[in-house]
Amino acid sequence: MLAYYQARSTEYESIYYRDDAIRQQELADAEQSLVEAVRDKSVLEFACGTGYWTKAMSRVAKKILAVDYSTGMIEKAREKTYDCPVRFETGDMFTFSPGETAFDVVVLGFWFSHQSKDEYDRLFDVLTRPLKPGGRIWMIDNNPPAESSHPATPTSDEFGNNIKKRLLDDGTEFTIIKNYFSEESLQTVLTPRFRITGRFYGKYYWWVELEPLDKP
Repeated sequence: MLAYYQARSTEYESIYYRDDAIRQQELADAEQSLVEAVRDKSVLEFACGTGYWTKAMSRVAKKILAVDYSTGMIEKAREKTYDCPVRFETGDMFTFSPGETAFDVVVLGFWFSHQSKDEYDRLFDVLTRPLKPGGRIWMIDNNPPAESSHPATPTSDEFGNNIKKRLLDDGTEFTIIKNYFSEESLQTVLTPRFRITGRFYGKYYWWVELEPLDKP
């Protein structure tokens, strides 16, 4: 997965500019939801990618710590200009220590679909642990119509993860985990650990705002 996103860093952000009115409206609505979630808040963003959502949050957030495992993604993110203090760090979210103990909001963009199903609790611990009491998690990911190529999945692994192929613009092929969720299955996965305080499930994207039921 790291090799895939490292190689994809220079072309990744093009996904946000495809000419489709429904897609663009869903992205605009997601941005509005995120902005309201982080207004005047301290934010820890995992899987920040090229900083697309970081930039949107910076208009209203108090401060942001943005983390990604890919140096290529971090390099692209650092090219942008931000409106609040933003610190970028390269690291694996599962081992990264933020150096601060409490954030108002933890944001995760387009990673949950890559998470192996046998490690959901591990991920939920990572997202919950840095939060202040009363803190929230905001998470976004995509539905199958958002995929531009190879939407079908020919295989699955022993944990029931969808295994699919992804092609970069230069034709380089990668094999990755990419799981998709119905609205009902998403709720089934999340509600044992979280109260869902906000949600949207659209054609291309879904996003949720979560309140942990307990801290790990």
